[in-house]
Amino acid sequence: MIQQGVWDMPLESMPLAAGYMKAMALTDPRTGPHVDIDIVNYRGEVTLAAMANDLLRAGPPDILAFSVFGWNYRAFGSLAETFKQLNPDGWVVFGGTHVANQAERTFRMFPDVDIVVNGEGELTFCDLVAAYLDGGSRHDLGAVEGITYQGLDNVPVTTPARERIQDLDCIPSPFLTGAIPLLDEEGAFRYDVALMETNRGCPYKCSFCYWGGATGQRVRAFSRERLRAELELFAKLKVHTIVLCDANFGMLPIDEEFVDDLLRIREVHGFPRALETSWAKNKSAVFFSIVHKLKQAGMRSSFTLALQTLDDNALRLMNRRNMKVNAWEELAEWLDREGLDSYAELIWGAPGETVQGFMDGYDRLSQHVSRIAVYPLLLLPNTEYAEQKELHGIISVRGDNDDFEYVLAHRTMSFATNQQMQRFLYWSRLLCEMAVFRHLWVGLRELGELRQSQALQDIEQWMSATTSPAAAPLRAAFDAVIGGSDAYGQALSYLFGSYEARRLFAQWWHESMRPKLPEGMRPVLDEIIRFDMLTLPVYPGQDAGETLLLPEVELHGGTYFTRENIPLSYDVPEIIAALRANRAPDLTPKLTIVDLYYRKGFENFASSTNHEEIVHFMGMTREQLDRESNRSARV
Repeated sequence: MIQQGVWDMPLESMPLAAGYMKAMALTDPRTGPHVDIDIVNYRGEVTLAAMANDLLRAGPPDILAFSVFGWNYRAFGSLAETFKQLNPDGWVVFGGTHVANQAERTFRMFPDVDIVVNGEGELTFCDLVAAYLDGGSRHDLGAVEGITYQGLDNVPVTTPARERIQDLDCIPSPFLTGAIPLLDEEGAFRYDVALMETNRGCPYKCSFCYWGGATGQRVRAFSRERLRAELELFAKLKVHTIVLCDANFGMLPIDEEFVDDLLRIREVHGFPRALETSWAKNKSAVFFSIVHKLKQAGMRSSFTLALQTLDDNALRLMNRRNMKVNAWEELAEWLDREGLDSYAELIWGAPGETVQGFMDGYDRLSQHVSRIAVYPLLLLPNTEYAEQKELHGIISVRGDNDDFEYVLAHRTMSFATNQQMQRFLYWSRLLCEMAVFRHLWVGLRELGELRQSQALQDIEQWMSATTSPAAAPLRAAFDAVIGGSDAYGQALSYLFGSYEARRLFAQWWHESMRPKLPEGMRPVLDEIIRFDMLTLPVYPGQDAGETLLLPEVELHGGTYFTRENIPLSYDVPEIIAALRANRAPDLTPKLTIVDLYYRKGFENFASSTNHEEIVHFMGMTREQLDRESNRSARV
């Protein structure tokens, strides 16, 4: 069973889907006693040749099963060809959202793929393995539900759809059974985060989304007892972050039960420290109760406003017009007043939206939330947008290094305006979504009388014009992004790890932004941007040489770098808290001394675009660290 993650980073991405199927097959009496199943898990930038040599050097297996996404579709198709050269009678199985219901195209591009799974894979995979063990032919699989296979005449044959699994506990836990190896050779947790599902299904049918094929479906849940046992295991392994693969966590009462168990387990073991998920689109009383409990316990989470657009016409075409999510401002204000970390999601390029409409929505949103993740629209297989390209006049292109369809133009977006907006998206993703600047935006808005979009446009214009050599890596990354490569990782590594990059932004600040600010507010805003730079993660091994000299401390079961006795000319943490809570801040100059603590291990995430994890490595005061660890600060 083969998986390849999207990010090139030292830690692996957890192979959850493969783990489910392995656990299922090993406990099925038809298959378990008769098979050996290995999960081979590759990092994002491992080359095709390297995978082929590693995978096949010990001889080809009988069945090669791939967990397919847009970023690995082409490489896995090529691996299938190599496999069949070594084992012509072997079976190649493709599963995953990128190929489900797309067998005709898949077989045409990769004739060596034998079978495509069209839905949940656990029961189907067991039936396929059982058919192989019974001596069946890969060209005669009509008895297996939920697949498309190549018949004897190479004509695709699609079997009846398999009903979705109602009792999810029939799938053995890949963690509790050991189907997924959790530790590396040194006994440490081997993955970037622990992935879990508490439920499957999504009641919505958004035009851009195909959430595991479960859109418009009733939500089905795993049992509380099973989830509690999995949490207990992760806590004992000192896993920092749990990421839930649910579509709408916080919608059901059982979600609050999960959080209750999570907090009780954290109280005993000190872990996990953070919970990330895709929060429910409609925020009910259950959601607010969960948020209150997480705040009281100091459990970190990024609360998502998954708006995607604020344009009424685009919302209608997205099938989101009637969702309560559109009345979001009161929620955003409440999260800000509570001092909770939140971010918003927008999609640029949705049919029906214009540049003006998008920028108006961005500015409206940034009045409440500065960490805005703006993604270009991709046409995903099986979505309404992909099936209605002609209706919307969508012009798209496949990626150079992946199989996603990137939208270039449509009836309300020209090629030229899309290119113009890509510059804005680049700087917004780097500086806002990835939290390079976290506190500056609220300061500029409330004290500098500048909209967030104005500041981003100022950065873009200055960076395009400056002759500083330090800007070259960022311009090169932008050119690569426009050319179809995902170069955000290299740009982030440069921003987080290079003092040249930090001096570059200081130069921008003093040459371009500072002169535009009210004169009386410049000194305090100087300290706010300085505080943002001070609290960026510590990135060992890069050219920021000071980090090699920072002392390390063991606190609350974790290792942290420290910077002690940092003088600030203003009480910046208090000013930021007041601005977020819509209180008038005390802007009197006041010498304030702070100690900052930085979670160790950022090098494992620096080149990813996983902003939900990146924020957990930002510098914290001792009070913040104690609260995250659910401990009282020392007196």
